[in-house]
Amino acid sequence: MIPLRDPSPTRRQPIVTPVLIALCFAAFGYELFVVTTGGDRALEDLARTWGLVPASLMGALKAGDPISQPVLAVFTSMFLHGGWAHILGNMLFLWIFGGRVEDRLGRLGFIVFYLLGGVAAAAGQVLENPASTDPMIGASGAISAVLGAYLVLFPRSRIQSLVFLGFFYQLLAVPAAALLIYWFVLQVIDGIAALGSTDLTGGVAVFAHIAGFVAGAAIALLQRLRGSVG
Repeated sequence: MIPLRDPSPTRRQPIVTPVLIALCFAAFGYELFVVTTGGDRALEDLARTWGLVPASLMGALKAGDPISQPVLAVFTSMFLHGGWAHILGNMLFLWIFGGRVEDRLGRLGFIVFYLLGGVAAAAGQVLENPASTDPMIGASGAISAVLGAYLVLFPRSRIQSLVFLGFFYQLLAVPAAALLIYWFVLQVIDGIAALGSTDLTGGVAVFAHIAGFVAGAAIALLQRLRGSVG
């Protein structure tokens, strides 16, 4: 099942969402430049420098150095990706689900929310294996927060999706709640299977996905409660 678009209109034209997408593609373009001019080793060095390395982050925090490159990498890692499939998949989900969440939270609020979601996602992955020296890159943690918020804010929406039925496929309007809960359950299953592992499961930071989703849902729930009280 592949989500394709959210047909629901927004009150305001999203601005932050396409800007985030553009920044991710710009960073990916730089990655392509690095690998073209310096080879795979240069790309690995880039990922280790600007990707989130749990062991380096924990070392910086233990040393009482909150303003340092490993801490900055928590944010820069959100804009780097590991290949075309990685960035295209992430940007598709951000494009589909980001606009309405941005519309509900406001542009400035969405920026803060997105970054906080990314930080929460990073914390989830780091806490699972703080000694890991593998760099974590990608916007999927922050986007997971967007998915969690979308589930809370728009549970009755339907997402136009490509649904595969064996060798056949069909375009269906799938309930957002069903699609997002299904996605989250898959992350939890992968996370349970990954417990005790020293590496990211298949190169996927599933605990970042789980933590980001939960954080996004919690923030959106607080926003809904505040709105109902106000």
